[in-house]
Amino acid sequence: MAGIFQRLFKTGQAEAHSLIDRLEDPIKLSEQAVRDLKKDLHESLQSLAEVKAIVIRLNKEAADNKRLAADYERKAMLLLQKSQGGELVLAEAERLAREALSRKEEAAARALEATQQGLNQQQMADKLQSNINDLKSKVAAYENDLIMLKARSKTANATRKINQRLANVDPEGTVSLLERMKEKVNEQESLAQAYGEMADTTHTVDEEIDKALKGGTSPQVEDSLAQLKAKMGMK
Repeated sequence: MAGIFQRLFKTGQAEAHSLIDRLEDPIKLSEQAVRDLKKDLHESLQSLAEVKAIVIRLNKEAADNKRLAADYERKAMLLLQKSQGGELVLAEAERLAREALSRKEEAAARALEATQQGLNQQQMADKLQSNINDLKSKVAAYENDLIMLKARSKTANATRKINQRLANVDPEGTVSLLERMKEKVNEQESLAQAYGEMADTTHTVDEEIDKALKGGTSPQVEDSLAQLKAKMGMK
């Protein structure tokens, strides 16, 4: 983007760099530089149109004077022909022919002058057109640079924010906190298991008596057991 900054600040490279360093938002600077270039381009196009209009006018003036010169020459010839035919006195015909030829020379001179000026103006128009084409290319290139600069700026800002947040995180403190949480959970799980085992072993004598009385197998189970033992040849 150096080209944009050099275009905007015409007071010298050192001053431009000094001012850029003090700016808070280089994006706005670049946008203003592109706007200035577009303004210059618009003014150049207006100037080119004016120069081309001059070329058109001069070419028309040259053509008109060439036709006028040819017309005066034709009239001079007609005057001489009339004198030969006896329609005009020779002296009068020659006088008028001289006037016509004089006007022909004047018209021819004006045509030559207009043609030369038209060529000069056309050269200026061609040079201006070349400069405009170059300026158009620069504007397009700077606009693309500005798009990339905006994208890079957004990425850089996002990256900076993330890095700042990461820099404010205490890895050792986080790891220590997680380890303490693990120990706490392990303690809670062990304590829960211990209470479960205690619940299984803490029965009153009455509970054990009732369990023994309620226990025992059903006659069907005893019959099944006897049949299985007989099948296996056991007494």
